[in-house]
Amino acid sequence: MQALTVSVLAGASAAASVAPAWAQASQPVTVSADEPSGPQSGRRSDGLSGISAAEAAQARERVRAIAMSYLPAEIRVSAWNALRSARGDEAIAQWLAPGGGYDFAKQWASSTRARNKAFCERVVRTHTREFSPEVRRAAERALKGSAADQAAFVKTGYAQAKERDRVAREAGAVHRQEVADRERNFVRAVAESDPGEQVRVAAQWALRDGAGDGDVAEFFGYGWMSGAALDLAGYRMRVADAGIGQHRILSRLIKEAEAAEAAVQGAADAAKARAEAGRAWKAVSEHSRVARKAWLAEQAAAKAQAENWKKIIQAAAETTDGLWKNIAGQADANQDAWATEQQQADRQAAFWKDMSDRAQDAESHVTP
Repeated sequence: MQALTVSVLAGASAAASVAPAWAQASQPVTVSADEPSGPQSGRRSDGLSGISAAEAAQARERVRAIAMSYLPAEIRVSAWNALRSARGDEAIAQWLAPGGGYDFAKQWASSTRARNKAFCERVVRTHTREFSPEVRRAAERALKGSAADQAAFVKTGYAQAKERDRVAREAGAVHRQEVADRERNFVRAVAESDPGEQVRVAAQWALRDGAGDGDVAEFFGYGWMSGAALDLAGYRMRVADAGIGQHRILSRLIKEAEAAEAAVQGAADAAKARAEAGRAWKAVSEHSRVARKAWLAEQAAAKAQAENWKKIIQAAAETTDGLWKNIAGQADANQDAWATEQQQADRQAAFWKDMSDRAQDAESHVTP
């Protein structure tokens, strides 16, 4: 197989002839996480400041969740700095704003040095000492070394260590494993229907023309988990970006609506001013409705993943085949991770429902 990549394929279609993202040789790209929140209490009785206060509280929760997430360290550290700033909500707003701290930290995290380190960390998480001892040792050495050591591991070290592991497995009777039809059929089913794009591509790579038992064994050994890690990281980064984008629009729309409502007082044409304020609040409500729909879709995606990993855990428990021992423990962790993502999406959907209700109340208030 080719050397591992650290790039995440965004929206690319998976084909059996295409190597999985972890099996290609290319420059690595760090990906990873998301932000939970919950609905805010209170309605129109809070007045104009109530909606702004709810939005500000959500913004702080969003930044706090990112700081505690599995996003790249550069983003998490930057989020903590914003939370600890003496400027309070102003610092939070600036961090979330276009061109602010979040965008700068993402750019920082995408540097070659940061991506190389993230790649080494991912290899350590997804390659067990039992199945890939040479790869694991090489990755751990690289992490303890310099940026140059990590770059060398990404460029050639991983592929070389992986080949040493494969030679050792094929040479040693203790480690050599026959791949039964049951396992091969299972991989074929994964390639066709797994909810994770990168897992599907990894399975297709293991079954490509010319692949042998060693390729299927490596799918169970690390390919499955590598693809799963990329799928989870890609989901987390996608929803983090979406959440911040939604917040930016919400913040702008609320400011515009509050300004429009404030302009009703003393307006020469009160009816026209009220209509404009009503339209502004309706825009807030509509944006919130669309955002909630998007989070419900993310909740469904996370739920599908969690349920899929639950089935994998059960399948691993029902077999004594040695191939399955490589993924049993990590499958538990994956199910927990996706269950957490599902809960976070639930909270996000609840927040946006609350925002939509607030905006509808405000619209009815200005347009009786």
